[in-house]
Amino acid sequence: MLKEERHQHILSELNIRNRILLTDIAQKLQVSEDTIRRDLKELHEEGKLKKVHGGAVAKSFNPFSFREEEIYDRANKLLIAEKACTLIKDGQAILITGGTTNLELISLLPKNLRCTFFTPSLPVAMQLAQFPTIETILIGGKLSPDAMVTTGGEAFNLLNRLKVDLCFLGTGHLDVNFGLSEFDWEIVELKQALIRSSRKIISLTLSAKINSIQRYKVCDLSAIHMLITELDPFDEKLTPFRMSGLTIL
Repeated sequence: MLKEERHQHILSELNIRNRILLTDIAQKLQVSEDTIRRDLKELHEEGKLKKVHGGAVAKSFNPFSFREEEIYDRANKLLIAEKACTLIKDGQAILITGGTTNLELISLLPKNLRCTFFTPSLPVAMQLAQFPTIETILIGGKLSPDAMVTTGGEAFNLLNRLKVDLCFLGTGHLDVNFGLSEFDWEIVELKQALIRSSRKIISLTLSAKINSIQRYKVCDLSAIHMLITELDPFDEKLTPFRMSGLTIL
């Protein structure tokens, strides 16, 4: 595979998933890790991604340079956010993870909404703080410098004391048989704690992220109550999920 083709594949994966692992890309493209490491270095120097330990993150994944024109597939993320917004009511207690789709959801919230949001995501908390009638509680703990979310014992201690109405769960990899999975073990543990602390789990994801599996399992598909994508609920791609009993919006 030519270098230009590898670069295009790397950027395409980043656009869809926001974060990639060097080892995963090397395995998929059947090249050495050193080759992908050099590719990431070049793309970083060209300003097309941000190289981090063990992989890379998309430029739009940096919450402090959040610009609409840099958000991949923003129109479809807005469509997902619009669907999710219809589930939010006054008086609810809600857990919400990070990611650009959840940030789009926050941008659509009614300005007079009265509810409580808990989040481990620093950028999400900063966006929610702009709403005068929303109580925002940032879940404390060790801050991940890449994902800008808190993890670890302090976060789990707070989550263990919650049972919220809704959890809007950012989703990287979802498969009918394997369920929800991630490549970062700390994020896996955090999402498992979020699930335990919620009455209703809502997975928000672009359809490009479904039918994919990562190394660490978060939960079975049965632990998720609702799936929201940009597709029509009866789209053929969603048939296996609908047949499993998952509610699709």
